[in-house]
Amino acid sequence: MNVSTVMRSLMRFAFFSFLALTIFACSPKQSFKNVDITGSKAFGNDFSLVDPNGKVRTLADFKGKVVVMFFGYTQCPDVCPTTLTEMQQAMALLGPQADKVQVLFITVDPQRDTAEILKQYVPAFDSRFLGLRPADDASLEKVTKDFKIYYKKVPGLSPDSYTMDHTAGSYVFDAQGHLRLYIKHAQGPETLAQDLKELMK
Repeated sequence: MNVSTVMRSLMRFAFFSFLALTIFACSPKQSFKNVDITGSKAFGNDFSLVDPNGKVRTLADFKGKVVVMFFGYTQCPDVCPTTLTEMQQAMALLGPQADKVQVLFITVDPQRDTAEILKQYVPAFDSRFLGLRPADDASLEKVTKDFKIYYKKVPGLSPDSYTMDHTAGSYVFDAQGHLRLYIKHAQGPETLAQDLKELMK
């Protein structure tokens, strides 16, 4: 190999190295306030649940939107209404960008949370929010297992007065349907809005 061939090879290597560095510099890593779980294989990446109109919904139905997914129940005295209120406030902070976000409330208490109750309760916080319920016990077991959601019925004074212990965090998928974030409970609407904006860049 002569000197000119070596020089051309070195110049090509230098050029492509510079190009790669330039592309990397133009694509900075996203910075989130909540827990970045991008690429994690430990959590679910889809679901099959029923909306209040009886239609089976999967993640593909919301392609093109950032999806915030929260598990709870309508008779929850504190965590669930607080979380949904924070989400509503975050949507307000997003302004027009809020139309690119879909909030899903998934009940862990389908025995009491009928389609009619979900239809009334969830949109009361924001008309764009959607309540989903498992079709049966096996479906509830699957979706909570896939997303590592803890839930347990806590008996009350009568069979109908029980409460539900459950995981208080939320999950966020990006517009391409990739699981990206775990939102810790009570982070505040500003933090949630900031992370959602980051995902929409």
